[in-house]
Amino acid sequence: GRTDMAMIYSASPCAAAGTFTRNVVKAAPVIWDRDLVRSGKPVHAVVVNSGIANACTGQTGLDYCLKTAEAAGAALGIPADSVLVGSTGVIGCQLPIDRICAGVKALAGDLGEDLDHGTDAAKAIMTTDTHKKECACSFEIDGKKVTVGGMAKGSGMIHPDMCTMLGYVTTDAAVEASVLQQAVSAIVDETFNMISVDGDTSTNDTLLVLANGEAGNTRITSAEGEAYEALFEALHLVCRDLAMQMAGDGEGATKLIECTVQGADTLENARTLAKSVITSSLTKAAVYGSDANWGRIFCAMGYSGINFDPNKVNITIESTAGVEAMLKSGLPIKFSEEKAKKILEENGGICLGKDMEKVIYLTFDDGPSIYTKEILDTLDKYGVKATFFVVNGKQNHLMKEIVNRGHQIGLHTYTHRYDILYKSEQAYYDDLNKINEVVKNETGVETKLIRFPGGSSNAISKK
Repeated sequence: GRTDMAMIYSASPCAAAGTFTRNVVKAAPVIWDRDLVRSGKPVHAVVVNSGIANACTGQTGLDYCLKTAEAAGAALGIPADSVLVGSTGVIGCQLPIDRICAGVKALAGDLGEDLDHGTDAAKAIMTTDTHKKECACSFEIDGKKVTVGGMAKGSGMIHPDMCTMLGYVTTDAAVEASVLQQAVSAIVDETFNMISVDGDTSTNDTLLVLANGEAGNTRITSAEGEAYEALFEALHLVCRDLAMQMAGDGEGATKLIECTVQGADTLENARTLAKSVITSSLTKAAVYGSDANWGRIFCAMGYSGINFDPNKVNITIESTAGVEAMLKSGLPIKFSEEKAKKILEENGGICLGKDMEKVIYLTFDDGPSIYTKEILDTLDKYGVKATFFVVNGKQNHLMKEIVNRGHQIGLHTYTHRYDILYKSEQAYYDDLNKINEVVKNETGVETKLIRFPGGSSNAISKK
């Protein structure tokens, strides 16, 4: 009696970006979607079915992708090659194509824009999931409200080797497809590629992101600047939230483990260390049993293949029940077994933290933004101070709050337009003086901290 098909539709043509499974055995919908996204053609719709994966189905499976797209095209009055398709479920079975096409026609007549329709779609793509997975946020670009929303399914066959699920994210931002693809590829590496449940990489892994431009912002044509960074941040927020929901809903899972690595020499090495810990069967067993066996965490780091100094490693565990340190400079320290057990008994999420001895300089660029107050609240919660390199914008009043809360403020840029501020040496100083005046007027502070737009070592200023 449950629903098993969903449709996403935009009357306006969408720029499309996507990432797909790295499994050599690729389902027919993966091949269809990959080829359509790579073609650069505008997209109008996505049709998804659950229950049958349309994987290992040969040419017939590919033909059924075409028939599904043709059915959607006929029902919606759009080209068949503007329709993406998705399937999830049992491998090796052919789709009941007549029922699929009938379902497409029914969905086309029942489209809606309210939250209930979105929730219905998120439920329809579930298989072994225990609950729907949705996330959305809004922000501004050029004074225009922009929304990013997404849904995903994933509970089994979850392992970091692309995006490990079906995920569909939409936005009304105006952005070039190539720029959107660049953002999505980077975000996937930091979100969906960093989760694991069972170590199996699916044949059907797909993340699709569609942008129809109806927000009316100036089209984003470069992976630089305030507009791009705002869109990137919103996409990252939605994808991270969906990824965390998937990991927490893993088949048979009772707890969500999050591993934070700090002080590694490279980001890639930090990722490898974290993946080694979260995929360790012994570490999972210890967390499941609420056993603070830090040795299993340390061991998983050791066989990760990353070379590090064990004598500089600290290990702590954290949840809503508190924080407990267990290892310092490579040696065990006395800790409360009772408190550690309570920390690990929490079901909402457990953080396994490992760090080398370090000094961290925390900075934020391109604000203040609509997220600055939330950032300040988080910094206050943990007693952390930071430096904010600011730009001129609509949230300038928050500069005073940054200073009042004890943080440093620095100069970034007034325009954030590389073509203007790097036109000449004088143009750069004119831009710098303008943002300096803004900061002085808002805060009364005359700062000497400066961050060059694009970084102090960049090729942008040479263009």
